[in-house]
Amino acid sequence: MDEKEVQSFLIIFSVIALLLAVTLILLFILFQKRKNRLLREQREAENRFKEEIIETQIEIKEDTLRNVSWELHDNIGQLLTLSKIQMQNAKDNPEAIDEAIETLGQSLDELRSLSKNINPDTLTNLTLVEALQLEIERFNRLRYLATSMECTASYFAIDHKIEIIIFRMLQEFFTNTIKHSKATKLEVKVRYSGKTLEIDACDNGVGFDANKISTFSGIGLSNMMNRAKLINADVRIESEPGKGTKLFFIYKT
Repeated sequence: MDEKEVQSFLIIFSVIALLLAVTLILLFILFQKRKNRLLREQREAENRFKEEIIETQIEIKEDTLRNVSWELHDNIGQLLTLSKIQMQNAKDNPEAIDEAIETLGQSLDELRSLSKNINPDTLTNLTLVEALQLEIERFNRLRYLATSMECTASYFAIDHKIEIIIFRMLQEFFTNTIKHSKATKLEVKVRYSGKTLEIDACDNGVGFDANKISTFSGIGLSNMMNRAKLINADVRIESEPGKGTKLFFIYKT
């Protein structure tokens, strides 16, 4: 190999080495950009989740206070009014005193039940099933509608923050049932098998056209869809005018 060939070889080798170096540098820069983007998206997702948890907790507290107001007016207030009337009638009917005492006792029981909902730590210390059971008991106690719940397990291996979001989604469905559906029955079924949580809820109300997005937005069901996406859950709403509304929820841990 003469000197000219050696020089040519060195030049080609240098060019190839330079191209490889540039390629590696570009790949490293692209890798870093992708890594930084993924980290940024992860932080944004974590921040959105934290914000959603805070917003959900605020909504639960607001809904709880609203329910407390209804219960004080529609239930306990009426019981106390009835007790007052019974005491007034006791002048002519001594047996009314016993009835008044019984009514007052019922009022105290209702206040004790109500205090569970007022306590800000109640939901924090309860499992999802226990929190749902409190809601079911409240509906039956206030005679809003006949409500039942079936459950295969009282404990799930689910992050409590996820449980809060799930509870709020169901609470919103319940609220829509009471406010808009004119239903007389509400049934809830909770199943947990393996690592899958399934919840079905259905009412026998007037229903609505589930294909209309404006309807979803109008009664807040779009919030449920957005929250389902946030926790990677599947939620489906089925409803037809005159045939009630059904919710199907699936979450895999």
